[in-house]
Amino acid sequence: MATIHVFIICSSAVVLAAGRVSIEADRPWLRVRLFHTAVLECCFWTDQDSVQTAWIKEDAASGPNPVVASNMVTAGQRIYRRVTCGTLMLTEARLSDGGLYRCRLNATDVITHGTYLQVYEPLKKTINLSEKTKNDILMAEGLLLFLCVLVPSVALLFKSKQLSALQKTKARREEENIYQGLNVEECCAIYDQIDHSKTAVGPYQDVLNNVEEEIQLENP
Repeated sequence: MATIHVFIICSSAVVLAAGRVSIEADRPWLRVRLFHTAVLECCFWTDQDSVQTAWIKEDAASGPNPVVASNMVTAGQRIYRRVTCGTLMLTEARLSDGGLYRCRLNATDVITHGTYLQVYEPLKKTINLSEKTKNDILMAEGLLLFLCVLVPSVALLFKSKQLSALQKTKARREEENIYQGLNVEECCAIYDQIDHSKTAVGPYQDVLNNVEEEIQLENP
């Protein structure tokens, strides 16, 4: 724990050849697109002009390695109000350029905190469609949605009509079954008997109309 504190103190303020250097906070990470330009910076404050920076790239596989300048990799330095910033520009960043970049001051053991560079490749379209094709697809989807709503409604309406017709047919058949076992002649004979019984003369007769006839009358 004490070693970590000493390292932090030495990283924050360092004395170099009768001069003083204070390391500024670096950008934690930088994300750029494949084949785009990436600019990294490491800044520090110093009261002398002889402090130079050298870039180091740390990789989990190969460890720390110095960054070699080339046509695609340019190292520089700028000073603004006694704050010196070492710059590293990658003109066309590649996937292999990803990693942690740190600055070493005046070829000493003083190293900045560093910036992690992430190079990403955008997703490619699996199907390249024109605007007209997209509009046609949207119209087809709208038509299918309309049919999905209309067809079930028409089917339900047609089914309800069929059920109503079946109920009417069933009611008519039940009415026919009621009179199916009856004979018309028997019904007429029974009706005549009922009607004759209503009009027949009972045993109570009128005495005045039957004076001359000798008929034995019943006692009421």
